[in-house]
Amino acid sequence: MHKIHWYETIPASLCWVVLMAVAIPAQAASPGWHPLLEDHSASAWRGWKTADLPAGWHVAGGVLSKDGPVDDLVTNQSFGNFELELEWKMGKGGNSGLFYRGTREYDHIYWSGPEYQLLDDTNAPDGSNRLGSAASAYALYGAPAGIVRPFDQWNRTRLIVNGGHVEHWLNGRKVVEYELWSADWKAKVASSKFAAYANYGLATTGLIGLQGDHPGALSIRRIRVRELP
Repeated sequence: MHKIHWYETIPASLCWVVLMAVAIPAQAASPGWHPLLEDHSASAWRGWKTADLPAGWHVAGGVLSKDGPVDDLVTNQSFGNFELELEWKMGKGGNSGLFYRGTREYDHIYWSGPEYQLLDDTNAPDGSNRLGSAASAYALYGAPAGIVRPFDQWNRTRLIVNGGHVEHWLNGRKVVEYELWSADWKAKVASSKFAAYANYGLATTGLIGLQGDHPGALSIRRIRVRELP
C-alpha cells in the first residue's frame, strides 16, 4: 500500500509557499548573524547627535529610509572584526555612505571612520570620479564602473573588515580590496582630505555608521552583521 506523505496532500501551486516558509527561518537563523533592523523599529541604531532615531529617518516593513539630508546614524554597539550585509537603493542623484570603526573624537564620523560609498553613479556629482563612485573606499580606492544598479533599484552590499584587511562587495562581485595601515594605504590617506585628521582609519574597533547628511533619498533593508574572531 502506498503511504501518503504530508506534502502529497498540498496542491502543487502551494508547494513553493510551504518551501519558502520552511527555508526563510533557517536562513534568518544563520549561525553568528545578527539583524540590525526590525520590521518597524531600528533599535540597533541612534543618531550621531541624538540618543534615538533622528527625525527624518523612517522604518516600515523592514525598510529604513530617508528622503533628504538628516542626521547620520551610528550603531549602539562597537565592532572590530566583522562581516556586514545589506541591500540599499538610492533616489535620483542620491549620495550616502557606510562607515566602519568610527569614533567620537571628531565632530563627524567620516573624519575617523573609512567609508564604503553608496551612490547613484549616473546622476550624483561624485559618480564622475571612480574614487567617489558606488562601492569605492571613498577618496582612496576606486570601484569599477557598471556594477551598481540605476537609482530606485536595489543593490546588495557586503563589507568585510578583518584586522587590517578590508573587502568591498557589490551585487555579488568583489570590487575593492585593501589593507589598512599598509604603506599604500597611508600614502593614499596622506594625499587625500583625510590627511587633516591624524587618527583617520586607525581605530581597531568602533561604530558602524550610515550617512544621512547628504542629499537624496536612501532606503536600507536586510542589514545584518556577524562578528569575526
